[in-house]
Amino acid sequence: MKNIFSTAVLTVLLVCSYQATVLAQIGTGGTNGQENEFACSNTVFTAIPFLRINPDTRTGGMGEVGIATDPDVGAIFHNASKLAFSKNSIGATLTYTPWLRQLVDDIFIAQIAGYGKLNNTQAIGLSLRYFSLGSIQFTDLQGNDSGNYTPNEFAIDLAYSRRLADNFGAGVTLKYVRSDLARGQEVGSGNIIKAAQAAAADVSFYYTKDLLIGGRDSKLALGLAATNIGNKVSYGQDDTRDFIPANLGLGSNLTVALDEFNSFSFAFDINKIMAPTPNDSTGSYRNKSLLNGIFGSFGDAPGGFKEEMQELIYSVGVEYWYNNQIAFRLGHFNENKCKGNRKYLTVGLGAKYSYLGFNFAYIVPVSNQRNPLDNTMRFSLLFDLSDVED
Repeated sequence: MKNIFSTAVLTVLLVCSYQATVLAQIGTGGTNGQENEFACSNTVFTAIPFLRINPDTRTGGMGEVGIATDPDVGAIFHNASKLAFSKNSIGATLTYTPWLRQLVDDIFIAQIAGYGKLNNTQAIGLSLRYFSLGSIQFTDLQGNDSGNYTPNEFAIDLAYSRRLADNFGAGVTLKYVRSDLARGQEVGSGNIIKAAQAAAADVSFYYTKDLLIGGRDSKLALGLAATNIGNKVSYGQDDTRDFIPANLGLGSNLTVALDEFNSFSFAFDINKIMAPTPNDSTGSYRNKSLLNGIFGSFGDAPGGFKEEMQELIYSVGVEYWYNNQIAFRLGHFNENKCKGNRKYLTVGLGAKYSYLGFNFAYIVPVSNQRNPLDNTMRFSLLFDLSDVED
């Protein structure tokens, strides 16, 4: 069954001009040959959607928030401008996430990332994300075995963060992305599949301010991040090219210290994929230029303003720390039913001892509808190798 499902997914991916993916098909209820559950479904498709899969275990337990949460190594993915505000001078993480385990058992995402502060105003970060889609058995049109393949995707991120003022900072991330799903296979008449490659950039900003709320020390943080701004990609030898998942995110985070040992953080993010909304059955929207597709994505939905608002993705998360050593996390991720319908609760645990930390996150089933992301677990080890004075 694993090989049958995986082969079917790749067939859909390639025949549909390489932009329909496992998550997109599942999110809209379009797998297994069934009719879409929601008549309103008009999902925004992109190539290389793994770029929007959160590899960070801490924020994975908080509903996928992260644009304005307290700075740590996860900032390289969410908002690199936070790195310069980190209390630790050096940090690193190793993360492993079994993915879509409700369907197959050999898909996973792994990440190794780290950062270092150059001084009190500057920091750099480096991340490698690897997405393995397991082992695929290919067959030709007659059903004959044409060999096994291991599709994979990876991204290398290099980030730079700088404080521009005591409370305000900016960041830039450059990244190289490679998606190798079916290289060497033939689709259609002589169209040989190749690996897709992209160069992309993130631009981000972070603002933080200390407050007193009810006589308690508190901190408000705001973040803005435009991520995955990069070239369109192609998996074939023809002229068909697809957008990668450029994203605009706004985030807020409020941390309140109840006393010397107890603190709560409340975070809220809004995200918007900056890629064209499908507006006809011919796929002509895919022919837009890069800039036209990105900026036009804020007003191109066939359903007008109402549909544009449906394309917003909301995340909310809560984090409790005891003595800065033990953390409990809770969150909710919400995507409109017409735009993918990913809705789930998350829970998470964290622990720190000296320079070593551990995080765990879990996606909780919340309805009777089978969701391939149900019961997804994330694990990560953290290393905070030294401390600096604020």
